[in-house]
Amino acid sequence: MLVSPRVLATLLCLALAVPASADDSKPPYWASVRSEAVNMRVGPGEDYRIQWVYHRRLLPLKVLRTREGWRLVEDPDGARGWVLSRMLSRERGGLVIGQGLADMREKADAGSRLLWRLEPGVTGKLGDCSDGWCKFQIEGRAGYAPQHRLWGAGAP
Repeated sequence: MLVSPRVLATLLCLALAVPASADDSKPPYWASVRSEAVNMRVGPGEDYRIQWVYHRRLLPLKVLRTREGWRLVEDPDGARGWVLSRMLSRERGGLVIGQGLADMREKADAGSRLLWRLEPGVTGKLGDCSDGWCKFQIEGRAGYAPQHRLWGAGAP
């Protein structure tokens, strides 16, 4: 079977095409801690000193800059450092912030049934946000939390 040069060129282009990965995003963007132990370093390389070790999967981090497999990130406390890109996920995470307990509601409405009260520092999977509420899931339990109480929601 003969293949025309045009078809061959198209097939070659498709074979060489690489889908854009989360690491190809233009900063700033949100990422989250992928595993149970992720090092933040003072520079973009394994020879640099470890500044912090994060032990919370889904902890949101703001990616500020990229450099050869490394990401300059900012954590919820404002600390900045470099994390190996493969240790980050584009799965959206959220962190409960602020003073006192945050209400988690059945629906995106302050008048809806209260499901739980969340302590500051709790992390979970962040879903879509609209009208000041975000879908939030913690260990299989889902509801809606006020957007202003979640670090990782909104624009980075």
